[in-house]
Parts: sequence; C-alpha cells; structure tokens
Amino acid sequence: MKQYVIIGNGIAAAGCIEGIRKTDKDTPITVVSGENHPAYCRPLISYYLQGKTNLEKISYRKDTFYSDNGCEVIYGETAEKINPEEHTVLLSNGKEIPYHKLLVATGSSPFVPNFEKMETVPQKFSFMTLDDTLSLEKALFENARVLIVGAGLIGLKCAEGIKDRVGKITVCDLAKNVLSSILDDDTAPQVQAHLEENGIEFLMGDSVKSFNGNLAVMQSGRQVEFDILVTAVGVRPNISLISDIGGEVNRGIVVNTKMQTNIPDIFAAGDCCEGFDLSIGKNRVLALLPNAYIGGFTAGVNMAGNDNDFDNAIPMNSIGFMGLHIMTAGDYTREKDGGTVIVKRLPDCTKKFFVKNGELKGYILIGNVLGGGIYTSLIREKTPLDTLDFDKLTENASLFAFSRENRRNKLGSVV
Repeated sequence: MKQYVIIGNGIAAAGCIEGIRKTDKDTPITVVSGENHPAYCRPLISYYLQGKTNLEKISYRKDTFYSDNGCEVIYGETAEKINPEEHTVLLSNGKEIPYHKLLVATGSSPFVPNFEKMETVPQKFSFMTLDDTLSLEKALFENARVLIVGAGLIGLKCAEGIKDRVGKITVCDLAKNVLSSILDDDTAPQVQAHLEENGIEFLMGDSVKSFNGNLAVMQSGRQVEFDILVTAVGVRPNISLISDIGGEVNRGIVVNTKMQTNIPDIFAAGDCCEGFDLSIGKNRVLALLPNAYIGGFTAGVNMAGNDNDFDNAIPMNSIGFMGLHIMTAGDYTREKDGGTVIVKRLPDCTKKFFVKNGELKGYILIGNVLGGGIYTSLIREKTPLDTLDFDKLTENASLFAFSRENRRNKLGSVV
C-alpha cells in the first residue's frame, strides 16, 4: 500500500502535507510527532509567557487540519531508524511503518555545553519547544534571578518573554555582540543598549566556567548568583537518521532544490537540512520558519509526483525586542571581498545595505522596518541597482524608486 510518512510535526511537516494534498488527495499520510502537540508556531512561545497569546492561538493550523487532510498522527514517538531498502521506519515503540515517499523534518536540538558541575543546578531549562516553555513557566516567581547563557535569538526572546515575571535577568555570551549571527559590530550595540534600558543585564565576552548549585563561576572569575538557569547557546540540526544510513550530510542534511536527499524516495526540509542560499550561491542551513514551510511544501509537491524547486532561499529575520524592531536578510560579508556598505541613519531607523557587483546582497534594518520586503525582493530577484534610483530607495522603501516599466511588471499597472 502506498503511504507517505513524515518524521517530525513542525512547520515543514505542515507545508509537506499541504504540498502533497495539492495533487494527491487520497493517499494516506502518517506523521510521526515526538512532541505531544499539533504543529505550532515556535516563535510565539515567548509571547505566550508575556501573556500576549494563548496555547490555542499558538497552533499553526486549525484543530481539524490533520483529519481534513487524511493524516494519522502518532504522538509522543520518535523515529529510531530508516531502512531505505525495505522502505520502512522503525519507531521508538518498536513498530515499523512502511513508506513509499518519506520526509525527514526532524528539526534541531539545543546544544548544551558540558559545563562543570551543571548537574548541581536544581532549576535548569532549554527554550526550544512548547514543553520547555511550560516547564519554565512553572518555575518562574516574582523575584527570581534568571541567568540566560546565550545572547542569540532564542536567549533574547526568552528574556523578553519572562522580563515582567521575574526580578532580574542576566544574559552572558562568549561573543562580544548580542545577536552575533544576524547583526554586526555597528548595529549590535544599538540593540544591546535598548535591552539594557529595559532592565536586561549583559555579560558579553564571558560565559560560565562551572556551577555550584545556584552559583555560576564565569570564565572571567566573576560569580553570578541565580535561581533559574536557561541555556540558549545554540542548536544542532538533527541529522542522525540520514547520516546513519549513509546519506549525505554536512552541518545539516544535504538536499537539492527539490528537497531530495541523495537516498531514493527520501526528502528533507526544515531546520534539519541545508539547502541552496541564493545570497551566497551555495548550500547552508537556513533555520527559519518561512523557509521551513516553503521547503516542506516543495518536498510534498515533489513527493506527490509533480516537479517544483525551492531555489531562492535566503536568510531572513524579522523580529522585535521590547518595542524595537529588527529586520535582516541576505549576506553581510561583501565588504570584505570587494563589496561596499551603504549606511543610512534616519530619525526612526538605522539601515545598512551590503552591495556587490551592482546588486544588493544583504541588509540590516533597526527601528522602522516598513518596506523591508522591497529590499528582500531586490536580493531574491538579483535586481541590477542601476535600473532604479537606489539612493532614493535606501531613504524610503517605495516602488516609486523603480522605473515605470519595473512598476508595471511588479504591479501589473502603469503607476
């Protein structure tokens, strides 16, 4: 019997289901979900802690999504092994399920350094999943001192989520800058200053050496007392199901633009895989919600026998911290290899544009990020900047910086 199997139940899985059902309305779909929750929006877990949303609104699709799409979901189980010769998947409960097409959408897992005597810490948490969030919520109290190890997206969203529910938050990171994966030396201090104004304390360029119960001894020798520890150092793609059967992996599972692995009938999407990044012209992990959905949808369309490509992925982030908005996209390294950087400091926004060979390769916006989608389209479409008034566009992201012909092509009119 033909059956699609999806390992994982996040955004990529939802996209895959919808991609399959675009063509194939009837063939059964089985979803293996390690979590006991339907697909949900992970970026919303910090807003849940803030009281800005609830568990119902975190759901990615309506309650009847799986039944409407003819899916069986196996909750609370994981895939232990894939047998590509027999086209079966062995589950943690010992059951084997067959597939004719398989999607691996196993996501990523928190990376927790082997800190000395970490086992002595009584209240320690990650901040990746809804279950992590619910466990952390139970530990919070009004005057709690919280130490967050990691000043990246996950650590800072955790800080924002709990700020008004605890007494003090200290964030440490070996990197010299907050959000070091998406900001640079010029823009990161602006964001850090805003967070400090909102009560977050930072120890940058420093991290934990060892623990003694609720006391952290830093590499600098400083000692930090805390009640609750959150580790948010980073994540690692879950690639073992593919690497264990000889599939091609680097940092993530390697896929082509059709989201296929090098193993017949096996696809991969989401945070566990790496695909083509248009902004740098090669593969890398792009662990972002929109890319997870598009990658999953593309995989589903192709699993169902159609032909689709996802070949214009770029790194993108649109995020806010305590009222300060940040939007980034593309590649920022162009200044080092012959590119140029254009900086605009406006009353309500700092803008940095990274240009090479007459094309926009990346940007950073802090403050008013309206119109950022126009800059993103320039990167995706590799638009020659000499075909528009780019200087005007850097000041004001308006389509009127484009030629009349370009506006007609974009809008289908003659505005």
